[in-house]
Amino acid sequence: MDAVRVLFPSLITIYGQAGDTPPEQLGLFAALWFVLPLAALLLPARWALLGGGAVLAVGRLALQATDGGLPQLYVSAVSVTAGIVFLYGAARLVAAPHARLALPLGLALSQALHLSIGHVDLVWRDGPLPWIPTLLITAAFAWAVAGVRPADDPAPGHLWFVLGPAILLTGMYLGPAALIGDGVTPDLRGPLIVNLVLVLILLLAASLRGPTGFLGPLALLLGIWAAYTDGRVHLATLPIFVLGLGGCLQISGSGPAGRRAGGALLGGMLVLFAGTFVYYAAYDLNLGFDNGHVVIALGVLIAGTALSREIRPRWQYAVATVGLAVPALVGAPFSPSSDPGRPIAGDEFTVIAYNIRMGFGTTGTLDLDAIGAWARSRNPDVVLLSEVDRGWFLNGGHDDLDRIASVLGMRYYFAPAADAMWGDAVLTNLPVSDLVSHPLRSYGYPTGAQAQTFTIEVGRHRVGVLNTHLQSPERQSADLPVLLPPAPALLAGDLNLTPDDAAFTELLRRTGLTDPLTAFGDPPTSPADDPVKRIDHVLLSPGLTAVSAEVPRVPFSDHLPVVVRIRVG
Repeated sequence: MDAVRVLFPSLITIYGQAGDTPPEQLGLFAALWFVLPLAALLLPARWALLGGGAVLAVGRLALQATDGGLPQLYVSAVSVTAGIVFLYGAARLVAAPHARLALPLGLALSQALHLSIGHVDLVWRDGPLPWIPTLLITAAFAWAVAGVRPADDPAPGHLWFVLGPAILLTGMYLGPAALIGDGVTPDLRGPLIVNLVLVLILLLAASLRGPTGFLGPLALLLGIWAAYTDGRVHLATLPIFVLGLGGCLQISGSGPAGRRAGGALLGGMLVLFAGTFVYYAAYDLNLGFDNGHVVIALGVLIAGTALSREIRPRWQYAVATVGLAVPALVGAPFSPSSDPGRPIAGDEFTVIAYNIRMGFGTTGTLDLDAIGAWARSRNPDVVLLSEVDRGWFLNGGHDDLDRIASVLGMRYYFAPAADAMWGDAVLTNLPVSDLVSHPLRSYGYPTGAQAQTFTIEVGRHRVGVLNTHLQSPERQSADLPVLLPPAPALLAGDLNLTPDDAAFTELLRRTGLTDPLTAFGDPPTSPADDPVKRIDHVLLSPGLTAVSAEVPRVPFSDHLPVVVRIRVG
């Protein structure tokens, strides 16, 4: 999973550029590393197991030593291919009882570890300390692989086939996505503990029970439907999803041994790739259908595969289902922080506007902590972020907002744009009121956009703010004037417009806003490694004056941040 969580974001930050590189090109390059393992069909099972495992282990250590760029891209890609080859060998050699335990437990432990270390994997952490657990885990993996012996009763191919789509669903819904909300980490520690317990106990318990009839597939489909309607699995519906998935894995692993388990595994990995690509490509391409249908199709595929096995209902599953009410209620009392905010004295405040590209820097490394530390060094009162990811599997399953807010010690307010887990946000400890997220018309552009409006208190003054990231800038910019709060107010974000664009000039004319950066050198903001144009802005209404404005050269995104010190009055 470490290799997958590095490869997918590397595709859109190193090999290509999301929104610029054609999705078809990205897809073909990514598909290569999922198609190459088909060559394992020509290998003896033990060669595939040992060879794939050895390359995967070496690749994991190499990933810890890389620092972005092409080495990160290709090491992660080769590691993913090697991992699939290893699983192919395991599918043909590992005994059915061991596989029925190892696969659900592996899925659970992967997500539990990911959450318990703050959803930033060891591979993204610098210094010597991350090497210690990395070496220990790699050594344990090598020892376990060396001890595998051919079994007379390998698990059915159904179990190995559903592993691929199960990896995608757990990556999408069992990570930070189940915990997102407003507030900062102290109020979310309770739900986090509940989530970890559910992921470990319920999934493992479901994997250890006997055949469970239709209840497992039914529970999974109910959980998938909740994810489809809400855009994510909420804490209250998480038990249904987890128990359903565990039940389906258990049913799929029951019955007589299969003869084509290796081929089934390879097919499931192709489903993992295809599902990931189609689901997330919908944010760059008009596919002609709701990408939520991909999630439903995956759920139906897993449930259908389970139901195709010989099954017998068990009363134990009904008892476990009744127990769902308990963890669901445990999660309910936890709520976001209700801190009303802390006003500041005086009539000046500092704003940072930053498109963080999901937290990935110019070399493709995850730099969330660096973003938070840098922003904290500027002592901001308001931080406005664009391209905030709260758990996309494509980007590695990180909650950017919670991580940055924890470093800054700030409250945050998220504004969904593309979906419930990707959009814009404001971080501030100032009193906030009149908070609204206005969806903007798409004008045929597949990536969603919104305008987040709110009011902050600065001393004795009330200042309106509009925070946005435009996707169809010429048309969407024309919709902003009616949403801008009354003066004094500011409009900030990645507008994808330069000061020379006619739409930008028209926006200033209709709103009465001014562009303060023109008086401070008119510094460009994009691309970060060689900036040539300014598309990120902080625009001010009458009643607001820029005391200072700058665009620091920091490497934490493909954009540069805009920092403005503003006086009210």
